[in-house]
Amino acid sequence: MYDTIIVGGGPAGLTAALYALRAKKKIVMIERMIPGGQVAKTLTVENYPGFESISGFDLANKMYEQVTKLGLEIIYSDILEYDITGSIKKIKTHNGTFEAKTILLCLGAFAVQLEVENEKKFIGKGISYCATCDGNFFKDKTVAVVGGGSSSIEDTLYLYDIAKKIYIINRRDKFICEEEPLNKIKTLSNSDNSKIEIILNSVITSLNGDDKLENITVKNKNDNTLKELKIDGLFVTIGRKPDTELLKNTLNLDDIGYILTDENMKTNIDGVFAAGDVRHKTLRQIVTACADGAIASMSINNYISTLK
Repeated sequence: MYDTIIVGGGPAGLTAALYALRAKKKIVMIERMIPGGQVAKTLTVENYPGFESISGFDLANKMYEQVTKLGLEIIYSDILEYDITGSIKKIKTHNGTFEAKTILLCLGAFAVQLEVENEKKFIGKGISYCATCDGNFFKDKTVAVVGGGSSSIEDTLYLYDIAKKIYIINRRDKFICEEEPLNKIKTLSNSDNSKIEIILNSVITSLNGDDKLENITVKNKNDNTLKELKIDGLFVTIGRKPDTELLKNTLNLDDIGYILTDENMKTNIDGVFAAGDVRHKTLRQIVTACADGAIASMSINNYISTLK
């Protein structure tokens, strides 16, 4: 019987584990891949306090080493089933069923990919899913943003003072987002010598290059014409998907599937908490995931103290 099972070994989970172990709680972490989550796959991190520049793998490894020195137990497995509505929480994995007084869900969220050939090849080599994370690597270069929602507009505005040229590629004939930022984009794109070019009713059909992304082929959906764009970077903003499929009939989720919590990371079920990118929130960054993990761990400690 554990005090807490932490599901997910990204920054939120590792931070929560740090606080829990220092509080002498008995915990186990279940991670399907490698500790660090998406951070471990990030080429360079330059917006985490204390590190001017560090590879995502190195940052994740530092977090991992810190908690393993405190004796963190990690099980590497997929989750097969959750049974979390009772007083004793149970999680079934390929390695057996684990029981605990509380559960902390740090499942993360992953960017929806284009599913175009060579996409995985160019991740970190021209393709990014986070403009605020990687935008500065493309200073004075030509980039494209693909997507038709708020994220694509926000990323374009963020990149406007960084990049030399920005293409916005939208498969629809209009954007679905708030009016104010969209009006800013329209104003900028209609100005003299604008660096923004909007391409509507179009999809990316190929990603080309040798060791890095060099150009993309864009297809117009109306007339099937093809256009080749020479770019240095592509920011994919077609959505993110939280890993909550097994929980959709148990927890309160928003329309997209993110877990709804209060400010103490509590879900609608007693003893079940959520932290990091899987939670409904406005900003998903490494530093906010760590903050969530710390808050969740303290909330869990307070909850456990009330149990008889």
